[in-house]
Amino acid sequence: MTQTEKKQVLIIEDEPDIIRGLVDALEFEGFAVASACTGAEGIERAREISPDCVLLDLMLPDDNGYRVCEALRQDDPVVPIIMLTAKAQEADKVRGLEVGADDYVTKPFSVAELIARMNAIFRRQNRMAAQDETFSIGGWEINGRKHTMTKGRNTKRLTFYELEMLKLLRERSEEPVSRDDLLEKIWGVQANPNNRTVDNFIVKLRRKLEEDHKSPKHILTVYGFGYKLLP
Repeated sequence: MTQTEKKQVLIIEDEPDIIRGLVDALEFEGFAVASACTGAEGIERAREISPDCVLLDLMLPDDNGYRVCEALRQDDPVVPIIMLTAKAQEADKVRGLEVGADDYVTKPFSVAELIARMNAIFRRQNRMAAQDETFSIGGWEINGRKHTMTKGRNTKRLTFYELEMLKLLRERSEEPVSRDDLLEKIWGVQANPNNRTVDNFIVKLRRKLEEDHKSPKHILTVYGFGYKLLP
């Protein structure tokens, strides 16, 4: 990785030993690294430097990582966010994905594994960028490059996962797509009966896309299985 190709990583973490270890390891691997010790500082730093990836601790002295993740997502719908936390419960992982995290690493973790996950996200983003496209659903013009949906003068932003869900449902237009398939192909997560990530994202998409989200005409539920898109 040359100087001009260095990717910028922002670490939002309040434990000095972890920050030092990550900075040393990431700089050794050729990344440019910035850090912040609080959620507020991390949000401000992200706005200043527009990082290529954020490593976000769940437990911060001034806020929790979920709210910080949501704030980061409002500013940038596509920057990769990997949550770092000592919590290993499934519910914490699911909530992290729901608010926009791309991956979840439980402390203590291997730096080599963390870097491998970062690189996997970068590769996936590159593949997705090569597939950017524009398509229509329910009168909305979806712009894959800009992550927006537009109808007349009304424009709404789409997060990375919202856009990928629409793309996958559109690829199989008018065919049922299972929750398990959506979860595995978009998040890379194995199916779990308690995982409500897909359902929660469908609710968000319906609120943006449908005229009446309680009586959807385009993203339909296939009961006991998954969802179907009618453009």
